[in-house]
Amino acid sequence: MRRRWLMLALGTGAQTAACAFVYGVPYLAAALRDTAHLTLPQIGLLIACPTAGLVAALVAWGAAADRYGERVVIAAGLGGAAALLAVAAGPSGAGGGTTALGALLALAGAAGASVYSASGRLVMGWFSARERGLAMGIRQTATPLGMGVAALTMPPLSDAYGVRGAFGFLAAVCGVVACLVALFAADPARPPAAPGASPAANPYRGSATLWRIHGAGALLVVPQFTAGAFALVLLVDTRGWSAVGAGRLIALAQVLGACFRIAAGLWSDRVGSRLRPMRQLALATAVVVAAAAMTAAFPSPLTAAALVLSVGVTASTNGLSFTATAERAGPSWSGRALGVHNTGQNLTAAVVPPLSAALISATGYWPALAAAAFVACGAAALVPMDTSRTPAVVSSVP
Repeated sequence: MRRRWLMLALGTGAQTAACAFVYGVPYLAAALRDTAHLTLPQIGLLIACPTAGLVAALVAWGAAADRYGERVVIAAGLGGAAALLAVAAGPSGAGGGTTALGALLALAGAAGASVYSASGRLVMGWFSARERGLAMGIRQTATPLGMGVAALTMPPLSDAYGVRGAFGFLAAVCGVVACLVALFAADPARPPAAPGASPAANPYRGSATLWRIHGAGALLVVPQFTAGAFALVLLVDTRGWSAVGAGRLIALAQVLGACFRIAAGLWSDRVGSRLRPMRQLALATAVVVAAAAMTAAFPSPLTAAALVLSVGVTASTNGLSFTATAERAGPSWSGRALGVHNTGQNLTAAVVPPLSAALISATGYWPALAAAAFVACGAAALVPMDTSRTPAVVSSVP
């Protein structure tokens, strides 16, 4: 049915809008430093504020999606984020000092967390098990898309209209997408509960499968963010590239990562399993990141190619881990389970860059990449065994 592709477009659009503002503040760093006269530590705190709010609210929004449905949760949360960003664009936000702006960004991140917890449910419920991996792979391209939107729009908007104009643009994007979701999104059908039936069993009780998927997904963030965060400066420092040239190459690598996510989802549909491809791709991640570590230790023309491949391959498992989480949790628990999964990944993403930066400062680039490759091996070992060929069905397709 064509309607499911509209739901996929709405879910992906909502996730892209949320990612644009959650990850958009770093692209305003120059404007905040030059026009708002903020120090780098102050800017760093502002960058962390949306993610901090996001992590704090993920599980609560997931529980709300389980109870009230996806459409109302996504529309309400993204609409709330739009309102808060509009305030941030006003004199009491960007013009009201670091504390006020940071609080508004944290609250906007908490509101936008609704999309992270519910848009995956929206996509999952509208696609059958045979198409769900592909659909979630497409949905997971929203992260590089959102970062791309922010990278392309924040610098020129802040140059032309100041930081307030940039926040106003983000508010408008979130508001428009929230309205589209409210008007056109439809919650997927759920299996009707039998009269007098007891509530769905907690999928975390009596089994470590979900916890192992959460853990493996969080560990795989380590190589992804190590390679993604430091590939540019590695090329500048070890190969003498310009920052502009290295940035263009890393942007190409992000596009490759989006393609890998889609391909991994399609592969999982073909083999009837999310976990087997996830384990194999985790091992592939270890190999390519180890190769990048070797080329960082002995710089050569292969260094750039190894880094591009690392940035691409390390992103490949993201959609698989989310799909496996929702399928194993079932329709009554998938919102909360996705909230837990998102929380683990975002917490890991928050600590990896500073820890990797400290290791690089102390020992160099190759030990940090080698450590990330070792973590990927641990993630592969943690992925649960999957002997089935047909994933569990989360809900019927309308």
